[in-house]
Amino acid sequence: MKRDLPDNIVQDVSIAVVLASESPTQKNWHVHLVNEKTQPLKNVFVTSKGYGIIDNQEVKTSTLRHFLGDVAAQSHVKIEAIDELVFGLTNEYWLSYYLDDVIYDKKYIFLPESIVDINLVKVPLVNAPGVVIGGMN
Repeated sequence: MKRDLPDNIVQDVSIAVVLASESPTQKNWHVHLVNEKTQPLKNVFVTSKGYGIIDNQEVKTSTLRHFLGDVAAQSHVKIEAIDELVFGLTNEYWLSYYLDDVIYDKKYIFLPESIVDINLVKVPLVNAPGVVIGGMN
């Protein structure tokens, strides 16, 4: 039964939308996986998709799948570039990885209009401004 399965709670791992660079006319954003653990994550896999309503029309992006391999302890890795045009959608990232031969997974959801200047913080280990979901519990 489902209640017999272990809880495998994800801690010290976050997804961040990071401002990679900007010019007077454009901002470039990247999505990063941040591993604040003292152990590496093994066989990291992330799926990403966006969905929502824009101009009274249902919009869905393609589902992208990213195999990141192993992610070292106290490090970060870029998952993908993200366009500001999808910030008005719900952006979902589903993370799976192994730690000590145990599988962990977690869904991270950036709600529409949550990736805005007022929500920017210094992203741990990336040392750049961004919006972070997850991390320390």
